[in-house]
Amino acid sequence: MDKKELLACHERIKPYVHHTPVMSSSLINDQLGCSVFFKCENFQRAGAYKIRGATHAILHIPEGRRKKGVVTHSSGNFAQALSLAARSLGIPAHIVMPETAPSIKKAGVHTYGGTIYECAPTVEAREAMSAEIGQKTGATFLHPSNDDHVILGQGTAALELLFEHPGLNAIFCPVGGGGLIAGSALAAAYFGKDCAVLGGEPFEADDAYRSMLSGTIEGNDTVNTIADGLKTVLGDRNFPIIQAHVSKIVRVTEMEIVEAMRLVWERMKIIIEASSAVTLAALIRDVSDHPNHYKGKAIGIIISGGNVDLDKLPFQKLG
Repeated sequence: MDKKELLACHERIKPYVHHTPVMSSSLINDQLGCSVFFKCENFQRAGAYKIRGATHAILHIPEGRRKKGVVTHSSGNFAQALSLAARSLGIPAHIVMPETAPSIKKAGVHTYGGTIYECAPTVEAREAMSAEIGQKTGATFLHPSNDDHVILGQGTAALELLFEHPGLNAIFCPVGGGGLIAGSALAAAYFGKDCAVLGGEPFEADDAYRSMLSGTIEGNDTVNTIADGLKTVLGDRNFPIIQAHVSKIVRVTEMEIVEAMRLVWERMKIIIEASSAVTLAALIRDVSDHPNHYKGKAIGIIISGGNVDLDKLPFQKLG
């Protein structure tokens, strides 16, 4: 995956995705002592960056096979993105979702025309059901994050951010399955100017942090986190990219995630989901640990999505 492929991907998906805005907050800049630029993929089609990779992956399926549709397993955002991308291209989408997936994300899949198949909330159950559906329907399986075409598509968000702010010193991304951070790392390596890439991850699902330490892909001992989009594990296609181009993974607590989410809602007046808030929480923690390193720097943050169940806000006060 070279820089020409990334640029070609960006051109290929342009008709199907939004060029999302970059926003900033003077209060957050003053609080952290650096200039923070938020790439707001919460304003993307289907409410998250994943429409980028989903569209790019579908466009690479030969037309004869494409007509039979696509199948994936996802807790929510890729499920919605693939459903919408498939509808835009006139093909069926079969979506395997864990029973515990947020109701708002299930509703989104239905709205975009995807067919949902519920399964137990384990990686094994998701993979088994996806394989079964593929055999029965002839649909092509697309992995939410461990696919070269998906990785390139997800990297276009950071590419756009770097085109708009070429002097960024670092970009922070949330880490779930690894597609977004791998794509962002490629964008930074090809088009950044000494731009580091860092990941944010919950302590309660810290497989990427431990994988970076051990040098092998680790599983999660727990996924007890409100960041529901980050409960998946890295893959063999994105992990080598992460190893080569990501500086480090910063872990954050559940309280830090909630506080960062609330800060954006209150001060920037935009809706972001908990998985997105992990990224700002990671920056806040790293600035606290290394204040001099960030002083006066320009930092990019990928706001990955804004699909939130408004009946289950983590900072709601119940009467």
